[in-house]
Formats: sequence, C-alpha cells, structure tokens
Amino acid sequence: MTSHAIPSERPLWLESAAIALLMTATLKIMANATISPALPGLAASFPEDPNAAYLTRFLVAAPSLSVVLVAPFAGMAADRFGRVPLLLAGVLLFAISGSAGAYLPDLQAILASRLLLGVAVALTMTAQVALVGDLFAGARRNAFMGLQTAAINFSGFLYIGLAGWLAGLSPRLPFLVYALPVLLVPLLLPFLHGPRQQEAAGARNDLGPADASPAAWLLPAFLVAVPTMVTVMMFFLMPSQLPFYLEANGFDGASGTAFGLGALTLTGGCVAMVFKRISGSLGLSATFGLGFLLMGAGLAVLAIGALWIFILGGAALVGAGYALVQPAFLTLALQVAPEHRRGSVSGMITTAMFLGQVVSPLTLTPFIQALGFASVFLGAALVFALFALGALTSLVLRPHRPEHSG
Repeated sequence: MTSHAIPSERPLWLESAAIALLMTATLKIMANATISPALPGLAASFPEDPNAAYLTRFLVAAPSLSVVLVAPFAGMAADRFGRVPLLLAGVLLFAISGSAGAYLPDLQAILASRLLLGVAVALTMTAQVALVGDLFAGARRNAFMGLQTAAINFSGFLYIGLAGWLAGLSPRLPFLVYALPVLLVPLLLPFLHGPRQQEAAGARNDLGPADASPAAWLLPAFLVAVPTMVTVMMFFLMPSQLPFYLEANGFDGASGTAFGLGALTLTGGCVAMVFKRISGSLGLSATFGLGFLLMGAGLAVLAIGALWIFILGGAALVGAGYALVQPAFLTLALQVAPEHRRGSVSGMITTAMFLGQVVSPLTLTPFIQALGFASVFLGAALVFALFALGALTSLVLRPHRPEHSG
C-alpha cells in the first residue's frame, strides 16, 4: 500500500497542517502540568474535605490513568472512523473537561473531570500521531518529530508560567488555560474534507492482505512500545523524584525543581530543533544510541552529588538525550505501522508513554527508599547504557542495510 503523504518544499512552519498538529501535540504537556502551581491553593479551598491533600495531588496524575486505559481503543477508532473526526472530538472534549475545574463545586467532581480529560488526551494524541504519518514522510516526518518535541518543551514554559500567574489570583483560574485549544478547531476543520483525508479514508476501506496477519505489525509495534515505556519510566525520575532529591539534600524543592526542569526542557527544546539533522546524518539506530548515552550520562552525573553543577548539568544531559529518543521512538513506530494501522500503533505508543509515567513513582520509589537516590540514578544510567549498546549493536550487525528516515 502506498503512502498518501504529499512531498512539499515549503518549510513546515509555513504549512497550516503542520502548525495545527504541532499545537495539538502540546496538549500532552498541558494536560498534566498546568494545574501544578494551583495545587496548594486548591487544597486550601476545600478545608471541609478531609481528603483534600490527597485528592489534589492525584489531580495531576489522573489524566494519565485514563490515557492508559483508553488509548488502545482510541487508536482502533482512528483507523476505523478517521483521524480528523477523532482529533476534533478530542480537542473539544479537552477544552470542556479541562476547564471544568474552574467552576465545579467539589474535589470529587474536579477529579472526575480530570479523568475525562485523560480520555480527551487519548483521542487527540493517537489521532495526531497517526495524522503525522498520513501527511508527512521521510525527512519531513523526521523534521516534524523534532519540531514537535521542541514545541512540547517550550510550550511547557508558557503553560506553567501562565498558570502560575493565574494561580496567584485564584487557584481556580489555571483551569481556564485548558479552554485555549478551542482556538485549534478552525485550523483542524479544513482537514475534514481535504483530499488527503479522503485518500486516507479510502485506504482504510481497502485493507490489504497484511491486515489478515496482525503479527506482521503487532509484534514490531509491541517491540517499540516496551522500550518506550521503560524509557519514559526512567526519564520520569526527573519530574517525580527530583523535588524529593533536592529537599533531602537541603535545597528548596520548589525553586530547585524549577531550575532543574528548566535546564532539562530548555536543553531538550534546543536539541529537538536539530533532530532532523542529527537523525539524517547518523541514522535512527545511532540517534537512539546517542540519546540513550546522554540520558545515562545525565543520571550518572546526578548521582555524583547534590551540587548545582551536577544537578543542572545532569538535568540538561537527560533533557538533551530524551529530545533525541522521544521523536526517534515516534518515527520508528510510524515506520513499523502499516498505513491502515497507524492509529492502532499510535494508540500502543501513547499507552506506553503514559503507562511509563504512571508506574515510574510506583516502581522506583521503593528502591529509592531502600537504596537511596544515588543508587537508583546509577541503576537507571546502567539501563540506558544497555539500551545504547543494543541500539549501536543493531547498527553494527546491519552495515549492509542503510537506514531510511521514512
């Protein structure tokens, strides 16, 4: 089956389709992080609720649980009913459920809205990744994946900064940030009846013989999803454990985490901007190897000691490595996905990413309590070193098969 991606010489940032999909990708980071600055004030707003402290903390992670449960089915729906209708439904549901926390009467209702927000994230992320595969190919797809990672990193600053300012006025106001995606709807509506969408729909209605053998795509997709989940689980040591690591070593957890994650996201955003150039020069396997080596080096540096030079340097290295690995995983997932199964494979990868976020604190916190932060950081560094060795070994064993980026 042939690809329906249409080559273009125009820069991606001048294409309305690319702009819309890049902006949609930023909803991933908006979903979890935006309300973080409002949590203390939100807990104080419900003094009559004895569980306020626990419920408010769970509000951040709640969408991830829904994504894990819903994303596989959202991927199948994207293949069956089309990417764009699912994407539009997800964006609208995101705006409605996300902003509902501004006016809902109690924490239980807000928690329900956060779980519904996770459903919206599952719809948007799976449809968005599948659409990227439909609309872009080769070097342009690689370029898009790098720009997407950069957009997610940089938008995190904007969303959290705006939410922090609004939280200073009222703990309910940051929820209004979630209404911003309605501005995406006019950019997405032209996709509904565009020629590319019609071609993709025709392809879905004319499934080839490959569809009779799910193992032809399911096993390769699973082999991408598993290391994706492990990578995200280890990477999530940064946002989930860095505050506690800093406080355990006498730093202010809030401001120290802001500096550390700031170094991570800024470095990651800058490196992601050149992902196309790096992956085009090195190939995908070597890009994976370099990314894993940088992440492992960053965690090893953090394990040396709680000094600012190690904290900021380690965080920057982790961010740089993840900025190579994350778009590489998405690129690889689209490479192994048959055209009519891009939604299903996107759902698997989305599930893997959010499952990694969910299981990271549950799995790694007991090891931190038993062995200490330094040992866990070194253990994670060893895992990434092994991943890097595997990626580079695959490159050595296949010297006669040059990698293609599309």
